Amino acid sequence: MLAAANSGLTTRAQTSLCRRTVIAMSASSPQPAKAIDFLTLLHNLKDTKRTGWMRKGIKGPESIADHMYRMSMMGMVCGADPETQVRCIKLAIVHDVAEAIVGDITPHDGVSDDEKYKLENSAIEKIRQTIGTDQLAGEEIEQLWHEYEQGTSPAAQLVKDFDKLEMILQAQEYEARQGVQLDEFFSSTDGKWRTDLGRAWAAEVVSRRKPPQ
Repeated sequence: MLAAANSGLTTRAQTSLCRRTVIAMSASSPQPAKAIDFLTLLHNLKDTKRTGWMRKGIKGPESIADHMYRMSMMGMVCGADPETQVRCIKLAIVHDVAEAIVGDITPHDGVSDDEKYKLENSAIEKIRQTIGTDQLAGEEIEQLWHEYEQGTSPAAQLVKDFDKLEMILQAQEYEARQGVQLDEFFSSTDGKWRTDLGRAWAAEVVSRRKPPQ
């Protein structure tokens, strides 16, 4: 009976803790209208097809959101310590969020790196305003985006490699499924890997390419 009583107390304590946690989370959340405005804006990432694949005439090309999702899963399975793993997942889902406003700008668009950065930085500021400039979520998104752009932290370097890995994996899949040659996407990564994991995974992807028919 003592054990049962303790179990009951534990359950009540857990329920109380859960309630306090929900209240704390609610107090730090954006206003409902602002949260839904932000989430609605993210639809553009689901709807916008990646420019490089469109330029090559790929059928049913992936969206920006598709690209970011698989990068996030790379963070899940990369074997990093728990703190780095979580950081990688967050960086992956934020790194292209500015494209919800500016679109997928590529080197073929004639936009300089400096101008691209200015456009995307402005978009990040608008996103923070959408969420609410006093909200921690908006501040975190902004910090994560700048961390990725700077590319100096261990997690950012790994996610920079995920960005290229997802691209060449997608290229390998399009080659196999649509009978196209996408050499330029592979060659664009030559000498640009930042981590041993990136180089190892890239070698595996390349080994799966099939010779042209």
